[in-house]
Amino acid sequence: MKSASASEQTAAKLYNVSGGAPVLLVCEHASNHVPAEFTQLGLDDEQLRTHIAYDIGALGLAKHLSALLDAPLVYSTLCRLLYDCNRPLQAHDAIPTSSEDTFIPGNQGLTAAQKAARAQLCYQPFEALLTQTLAAMPVSPVLLSIHSFTPVYKGQHREIDIGIICDEGECFARSLLQHAAQHTPLNVAINEPYGPQDGVAHTLNVHGNAHGYLNAMLEIKNDLISTPEQQQSMAQTLAPWINQSLALLQDAHQQEVRNA
Repeated sequence: MKSASASEQTAAKLYNVSGGAPVLLVCEHASNHVPAEFTQLGLDDEQLRTHIAYDIGALGLAKHLSALLDAPLVYSTLCRLLYDCNRPLQAHDAIPTSSEDTFIPGNQGLTAAQKAARAQLCYQPFEALLTQTLAAMPVSPVLLSIHSFTPVYKGQHREIDIGIICDEGECFARSLLQHAAQHTPLNVAINEPYGPQDGVAHTLNVHGNAHGYLNAMLEIKNDLISTPEQQQSMAQTLAPWINQSLALLQDAHQQEVRNA
């Protein structure tokens, strides 16, 4: 099958557009697709099937969550090696020249104009759809970004199973952590294996904290969601956990209002 060109590829999509929950799911690293004119950025098929190209299992999990929560989902359809939609253009890793231990030939020596063109192709449509979708939601939304991470990074085994990432607006993340043991025996922690210091909170800050919306990023170890069955099972674990955490936050807020 012939690959779609960049001009034929929609860089972002909205799933479950009629979802009525006050939650917007986001998946910035959903796809490993590289349009034909970029000649796979000099990488082979096997490399593009690894975590360097996309978050394995994240989109499948996000779609299952979208159905269970009745929440819309905005996701990127282009490989993060072209442009990482969870980074601003000035970030050194927005268009990475290497990822983990892999050299990215197609990202070497890009001019400022070429970098801007990448942002226009990948980032700007994603940002526009995310902004538009948030603005159309009838109530103040909760922003929840879905990611996955590798069990081993540069030879180091990671003990964490689920990371809850937050920056300034951490109350939703803390609520999730507080109730984790009621929903899963997995190892859960705040700001692991990444945190704001790693530059991963861009979407949360620009679209969540800047507008006062509750927000968090979920990082799931990718060997827990590598199959469709695992993705469905993880979504069934996460959905009631998310709903409980939100409900308790809302109850606490209403109590504060009554006591004011």
